[in-house]
Amino acid sequence: MEARARNLYLVPYVLWIVLFVIAPILLIAYYSFFNVEGQFTFENYAKFFTPVYLRMTLSSFWYAFLITLFSLLVAYPTAYLLTKTKHKALWLLLIILPSWINLLLKAYAFIGLFGTYGFVNTILEVTGIGKKQILFTDFSFVFVSVYIFIPFMILPVYNALEKMNPTLIDAARDLGASPWMTFRRVVFPLTIDGVKAGCMAVFIPALSLFMITRLIAGNRVITLGTAIEQHFLVTQDWGMGATIAVFLIIAMAILMLLTGNRKRGLIDIVKR
Repeated sequence: MEARARNLYLVPYVLWIVLFVIAPILLIAYYSFFNVEGQFTFENYAKFFTPVYLRMTLSSFWYAFLITLFSLLVAYPTAYLLTKTKHKALWLLLIILPSWINLLLKAYAFIGLFGTYGFVNTILEVTGIGKKQILFTDFSFVFVSVYIFIPFMILPVYNALEKMNPTLIDAARDLGASPWMTFRRVVFPLTIDGVKAGCMAVFIPALSLFMITRLIAGNRVITLGTAIEQHFLVTQDWGMGATIAVFLIIAMAILMLLTGNRKRGLIDIVKR
């Protein structure tokens, strides 16, 4: 009876996965084998391995790497300071609040800040530096992307730091370890799972950005997400758009599998 009840509880989850995860992936894979005229073909997959799309893939991974790296560099010390402050719940709420705001509204807010007559250029002009072209640059794209994704990096790192036993840090100090050595040999290895979770939470969605590339980067940055949007909404070449999406899904799955394998390896190392 308990086994039957457990199986009944699993039905909604299985249906959800089948309808909203497996079925859409199969549908995308199906469309990837058809061209604009609706004819079955492998031409889309051959076209993906041309220099144009390969450069686009490398560009997507590069920008996703930069966004993840800068997010981590900002999020780790921020999460560490949060564990040392009072009213942690309030500070966490203030960090999470921006993620509740619509992405489009945040993008337009940065257009106003970084524009030629925006707040940032006004400050630069007052200080004597002069107006600069901030909007529609790689800097603005990475900056806005980091701002958007940083809560997803802070939370897992903060949880990992909170779970860490503080007596281990005291023990390292008693043994004569410097602050940097304590961080490198004790703190960071013990919070690596949170770092990896945060990196995956940022890197994977950063691979498929498209709205920010248009509004903030002004199409100077072309990613796989931008190409998918272009093929589905502009050129109406659903087959090519689906093909790019298939490779994007495969890349994300490989990254998740590699992260899982490394996680188990690190746990084994710590146990040794």
